[in-house]
Amino acid sequence: MRLPYAPSDPPPDSPASVPQIYDQIRARRHPRPLIPLDLALLHSPPVASGWSAFLGAIRGQTSLEARVLELAIARVAVLNTAVHEWNVHGALALKAGVSAEGMETVRKAAAGVAEDSGEKAEGEGGLSAREWAVLAYTDQMTRKVKVDDGVFERLKEVVFNDREIVEITAAVGAYNCVSRFLVALDVGEMNSHELKSVEDLSKG
Repeated sequence: MRLPYAPSDPPPDSPASVPQIYDQIRARRHPRPLIPLDLALLHSPPVASGWSAFLGAIRGQTSLEARVLELAIARVAVLNTAVHEWNVHGALALKAGVSAEGMETVRKAAAGVAEDSGEKAEGEGGLSAREWAVLAYTDQMTRKVKVDDGVFERLKEVVFNDREIVEITAAVGAYNCVSRFLVALDVGEMNSHELKSVEDLSKG
């Protein structure tokens, strides 16, 4: 990383709130240890605490199908060349049921390829109509920020409800934040690596 990592345990002279924040983040990660992203964020314990709460809600408290959530996150990772994010969430998307062919599309398709998602046949590129709609929305949110009316309406056409659309939007926004943080600071020292192939992801 471009900065040293924060210590894995709170410094002895920390305010009382800091050990509590470490414990909060450890509880979210359990049974895994703190990861490099945590140890980067813990330079600012209040930021680390808020980040953990927000991302914890995105990852574990939405009504979205796991395959929809992980597909969106994986696509953000591809568009932003966030290697660590892709390697983790691409594998989770496969485990959640996105096909290997679909993940090849997520990994290799040019930005904007899904903007005509309404014209994509069910199963084209290994993706369902709902997955194409999410891909188009993720691409525009990430690359253009402003989303075309047609791309937004497509989410409704494939029967995402209001809550799900809010949660997809929050997830794409959140993981754009994550990927930009990871890449800017080279958290995990992954910037010089290539995105894993879908075949490698499937091996775990």
